[in-house]
Amino acid sequence: MTQADLSGVYRDYIACLNQQDWPKLGQFVDDAVCHNGRQIRLSGYRQMLERDFHEIPDLHFNIQLLICDACYVASRLSFDCSPRGTFLGLDINGKRVSFAENVFYEFRAKKIVQVWSVIDKAAIEAQL
Repeated sequence: MTQADLSGVYRDYIACLNQQDWPKLGQFVDDAVCHNGRQIRLSGYRQMLERDFHEIPDLHFNIQLLICDACYVASRLSFDCSPRGTFLGLDINGKRVSFAENVFYEFRAKKIVQVWSVIDKAAIEAQL
């Protein structure tokens, strides 16, 4: 897959998340996907995303930086949202916070097989 192809697939994946089009998620995520070193499978990945949208009703993924090669994507995603209750162990309780997530993905056959994600929790703490 070319870098341009992978960029397009990734942008379509982010659009799928923002539309919460869960039946379409399997077009982008492999059934045996791993997240931060744990195999959670497609069903677990979907549950994680559904929980995120439930806990953060105004969640929207914004691509701030995108770098692709033949089978890897590095992305910096930005968020400006209002999580309910606690988020990352922090009492947010509906307060609007802005933060970034740095994510690396491994793709095989146009599907995500590995995800490594780090959220900038310090940026959130500084806003509370």
